[in-house]
Amino acid sequence: MLRDFNTPSVMYELGIVLVALIALQALLYFYSSLRSVLYARAYQKLNLQALRTRVLAEVKQEQLTQEVAASTWSGFRKFRVRRIIDEARDIKSFYLVPHDGKPFPRFQPGQYLTFNLKRRESEKPLVRCYSLSDSPFQKDHYRISIKRLDPPPNTVDIEPGLSSNFFHREVAEDDIVDVKAPSGNFTLDLSRNKPVVLIGGGIGVTPMLSMLEGICETESNRECWLFYGIRNSGEYIMRDRIKGLVTQNEDVHAEICFSNPTDDDAIGIDFHHNGRVTIDLLKSKLPSNNYEFYICGPGPMMESLTTGLKEWGVPNQDIRFESFGPASIKKTTEASRAGDLAPEKQLEIEFSKSSKSVSWDGSYSSILELAEAHNITIESGCRAGSCGTCLTALKQGEVEYIEEPGTLPESSSCLACISIPKSKLILDA
Repeated sequence: MLRDFNTPSVMYELGIVLVALIALQALLYFYSSLRSVLYARAYQKLNLQALRTRVLAEVKQEQLTQEVAASTWSGFRKFRVRRIIDEARDIKSFYLVPHDGKPFPRFQPGQYLTFNLKRRESEKPLVRCYSLSDSPFQKDHYRISIKRLDPPPNTVDIEPGLSSNFFHREVAEDDIVDVKAPSGNFTLDLSRNKPVVLIGGGIGVTPMLSMLEGICETESNRECWLFYGIRNSGEYIMRDRIKGLVTQNEDVHAEICFSNPTDDDAIGIDFHHNGRVTIDLLKSKLPSNNYEFYICGPGPMMESLTTGLKEWGVPNQDIRFESFGPASIKKTTEASRAGDLAPEKQLEIEFSKSSKSVSWDGSYSSILELAEAHNITIESGCRAGSCGTCLTALKQGEVEYIEEPGTLPESSSCLACISIPKSKLILDA
């Protein structure tokens, strides 16, 4: 039987359904509007939090920069060795405080100290540079961590690391050392928010530790990866500190690589990867190549990684490296190798301050080595083009670099420790 929709009861029922539909639609609209408002508020809160974090990082970086500039010093200053800590096999940390007890500046993460070491067996002081390994916000002391170096294996007539052995064997607590103010351009800008990758090989991890501490202390939520390559746990320094920073900061990650683990080293507990830090490992762990890369370690490792990163499409300005002593990145051009340089005629190098002229015939590895052979004084430190101590003004002529400097100086100056002449030179030395 067909129902008559015109009856009052049916009309009443239809009215109830219609009202219910309208109420449901209004409720859905209200829920959608409320959800949009809550989402907008949450998004605004996150933006404000991110802005607040960014401002805090910029303020801390500015404070750091101002303090560095305000309390620095010129020349060498005497520091007392307050404490010496054994960190790992053949690695010690030296904690330094001013001998006069007066204030001393903070530093930019990645900078180093230059030491003027007076050895009993030599009248000539030994000038060497060591990276600061502690937080740039540390006000109590400076800390450097030094690995004692032996001669390379299977070599003869090569002296062990003079300065590292001096520190390990002759420097004791309460001794006084001569120190230049923190310097160096291999630094991390803590006000930036771009994700960063810190790569340390062996004792080359020291500037990375300073950068890592700086990132964590600014509370910037900046994504940071530390890749640390060593042979085994016997060389693992600051293990507990690194683990603590990773645990306390969700944006910080550490990948530890052992190239020669011992039987007691457990993968997944003591380290993460069996092998060296390679470009393939970076590609497997990083979601993209959109990072700033900072590298410090043995020359072959740095050369392999810088080449691999460029092939991966990382812009040159996002690849920064630091090298000291033998840990240098060799340039690949044939003419840039001093041993291959065989000029048809000898080049004259005039040292104007010393009033000496010397012929360059390609038998020396650098302008610095030539100068030293003829008792011409040019200050030096790292001998790898990183510290800038040997920066010398060029009054005339051009040089070529046999190794790639961390920061290329202006054409009116040269880094004497890694340069050779391309033409007749007049140097302000």
